[in-house]
Amino acid sequence: MKLKSVLLGACSAIVLAGIAHAETLTIATVNNGDMIRMQGLTSEFTTANPDIQVEWVTLEENVLRERVTTDIATKGGQYDIMTIGTYEVPIWAKQGWLVALDNLGADYDVDDLLPAIRSGLTGEDGKLYAAPFYGESSFIMYRKDLMEKAGLTMPDAPTWEFVADAARKMTDRANDINGICLRGKAGWGENIAFLTATSNAFGARWFDEKWQPQFDQPEWKNTLDFYVKLMNDAGPQGASSNGFNENLALFQQGKCGMWIDATVAASFVTNPKDSTVADKVGFALAPDTGLGKRGNWLWAWNLAIPAGSQKTASAEKFISWATSKAYAELVASKEGWANVPPGTRTSLYENAEYQKAAPFAKMTLDSINAADPKAPTVKPVPYVGVQFVAIPEFQGLGTTVGQLFSAALAGQMSVDDALKQAQDVSVREMTRGGYIK
Repeated sequence: MKLKSVLLGACSAIVLAGIAHAETLTIATVNNGDMIRMQGLTSEFTTANPDIQVEWVTLEENVLRERVTTDIATKGGQYDIMTIGTYEVPIWAKQGWLVALDNLGADYDVDDLLPAIRSGLTGEDGKLYAAPFYGESSFIMYRKDLMEKAGLTMPDAPTWEFVADAARKMTDRANDINGICLRGKAGWGENIAFLTATSNAFGARWFDEKWQPQFDQPEWKNTLDFYVKLMNDAGPQGASSNGFNENLALFQQGKCGMWIDATVAASFVTNPKDSTVADKVGFALAPDTGLGKRGNWLWAWNLAIPAGSQKTASAEKFISWATSKAYAELVASKEGWANVPPGTRTSLYENAEYQKAAPFAKMTLDSINAADPKAPTVKPVPYVGVQFVAIPEFQGLGTTVGQLFSAALAGQMSVDDALKQAQDVSVREMTRGGYIK
């Protein structure tokens, strides 16, 4: 008995020592559905890797961007893994702020990543600096029953004119149905993402080839006028406070005839557990105006390791797990193939089970492939990015312009005043940054 007690005591000591020496990874992420699902599955990773513990910091999109940007720029060291977007990766990699992901494992299959997504996460040295958790473009999600009731048929590739007409016809204020729900919440990754992509279809651009701001041009006036009038006629009350999550909730509650937003939302609006209209949803490409560009963007939420992290090996192990083919299969086994994080791997779109479970799969892939970050606009531009401009100044400038456009939507200022102030602040910032003399 004594020997047995000694052995049990020794085993307990070894286990406790193992726990004591376990590394804790602090991961900052956004409060989107796919990320919340990942947190629920984290025990699968920690069970397989008992020497690694995971602590989550889950934040609203604008707050996440602010926190991780401050932390990495000041070398704060709060996070071992950051959830960052396609905008940040090339800029931060160039600054030396991110660790190259060289050790994702032999079975990771980096060549399976969709070329459009992978290229945005690859540094000038050809190395991958972030791994995509999910990728997206944007498209139209609409209520087939309300479209039919309005006497209309949604084309696969509609114009903005058709969408606006349909939105007004589908609006039914007495029954709390808005013809269209669009982002209005201020933020470079909120309303500005939507409005920049939309402006591309209207022939607008942020800057000309000499980095001169273009908000004083008729194309931006047309874009913002069209948007504000449409939202006043057919949008929800308080739209200037609505971002991705708020519009998702409205659509799932049956309060939107159409919603133009991230393709990743497709699995949420068609999930009968969460959506009251799951069996009534159709999909179409983002609208155009006949000028040759559609209003769809290109984005990925990615996991990256800040430079200077003392836990690089553990962090890379977690990133490899969370963005792998095996993770997709894990989600499929728990939640069904329709709920697998989309938009990152070719193999997913070749998977017959996924195609069967996800009626939006082809439209998502077509939208991702149609976005061209290197030629995003009708007229030539000196920048890369569809719904953002890939320069460090854009984060602050985009948020300021977003606040002006949100105020115009709320009726706190006119469209003309918002555009004039956007032009003035852009000229000031681009002069200060040395882009224009």
